[in-house]
Amino acid sequence: MATEQGQVPDAYDDLLEEYRRATYLSDAGSVLGWDQQVTMPEGGTPARSKQSAALSAVQHDVLTGEAIAEPLDELDEAALPEPQSAVVREIRREHERSARVPRDLIERISEESANALPVWEQARAEDDWESFAPTVETFLELKREYAEHIDPDSDPYEVLFADYEPYLSLERAERILERLREELVPLIEEIRASDVDLALAFEGTYDEDDQMALTRDALDTLGYQWDRGRVDTAAHPFSTGTQFDARVTTRFDESSPVSALGSTVHEFGHATYTLGLPDEEYGTPLGKHRGLSVHESQSRLWENHVGRSRAFVEGFLPRIEEQFPGLDLTVPGLHGHLNRVNPDNLIRVEADELTYHMHIVLRFEIERDLVAGDLDVSEVPAVWNEKTEEYLGVRPETDAEGALQDIHWAHGNFGYFPTYSLGSVMAAQLFDAAESDVEDLHERVRRGEFDALHDWLTENVHAHGQRYRTNELVRRATGADFTADAFLDYATAKFGDLYDL
Repeated sequence: MATEQGQVPDAYDDLLEEYRRATYLSDAGSVLGWDQQVTMPEGGTPARSKQSAALSAVQHDVLTGEAIAEPLDELDEAALPEPQSAVVREIRREHERSARVPRDLIERISEESANALPVWEQARAEDDWESFAPTVETFLELKREYAEHIDPDSDPYEVLFADYEPYLSLERAERILERLREELVPLIEEIRASDVDLALAFEGTYDEDDQMALTRDALDTLGYQWDRGRVDTAAHPFSTGTQFDARVTTRFDESSPVSALGSTVHEFGHATYTLGLPDEEYGTPLGKHRGLSVHESQSRLWENHVGRSRAFVEGFLPRIEEQFPGLDLTVPGLHGHLNRVNPDNLIRVEADELTYHMHIVLRFEIERDLVAGDLDVSEVPAVWNEKTEEYLGVRPETDAEGALQDIHWAHGNFGYFPTYSLGSVMAAQLFDAAESDVEDLHERVRRGEFDALHDWLTENVHAHGQRYRTNELVRRATGADFTADAFLDYATAKFGDLYDL
């Protein structure tokens, strides 16, 4: 129990000491994962899969061991002061879920994930779903078993979703996705019927080194902490790390000089959240992100509300022209190009703000049916193509631009996709609040001054770690419960203006 002086029992310190060990092991595994996707030689997979599995097993042993179980038995979070009660709540949840899963299953999942990466890369390169299908089948078996151990009475997909978003129910996520589908599809159809064309046609090819220079320039402008990060290329852009080392990756399209801007700013958003977590809380729940919905809110806020804003284009255009002096760009032209709605686009990571959510809906529906056993793995490409045509009006011609485009199933990450849309919706609500609180925010963005926005996000989101559950975090930051209202109002106004609707 807490003492009269507000201190906490020795068991609390014992708990944190052991939990930190589990966190350090998990973070070491993340570095191995980054290395595999960025710098590891192609032949390194057999060793890397064993290394990753061994680390995962040891981390699981620490997290589920008596050194954590015993102090948890002694501690009553309801009797502890804040934020210690939240720390115990989060560790207890993680410990109890992990303790239900056998160690050997954790090892098998980790090893399969490392082995699956080159299989997915080759299958995508060769446009061959059939060669990747056995990997997906294996992961489905492993993840169903995993969910069964954690909660045999619940929908297995709901159990998997809770790994990524612990405090928003799957039912709530479904309601938001349904609302996005109901309200965005008619808006997309209006835009498709509009005579406005916002696309720019770039001629020739654009050197990757020049594009990387522009990428680094964008990260400089946004305030990336180079002493705690780096940028590289990867087959599928991602960010990973800790508040001391948060790395980003991007990828380039030689046919467009600005192709990497969106993914770079997106991954910067993830990294700046990670870097905004309290240094002194590293290793504890207060030094960890709240969940992937909140994480995605940060990446989508920077990508869409900052990087695609007219104010950012006005401020950053001179840097683009300096790097590519032959371009003939205007602020309205580039702003329109970066925000054009393109239902014919088949690639999620290249999608615009509106059609992006149809990509999430179709993936969510497919993997729910896969996990439930209502869809056979061999049927995925055909169903994928049908749903793409239904929601976007275009049909993939290859598996590489269809069911093989995402890396998530190569990691066994079933249940992840809904957090992308939840994060986008949350980003609009958070940015609305930031606009109200930060004086002249758009003018600051135009001038390339991002400290005030960084500070607002750190104070209202990053600094809390896992102290608050998702909805409470949003409510504290914005004054309202989490809803889709702000996003839909924003999307209707923004795209109505761009397309003269």
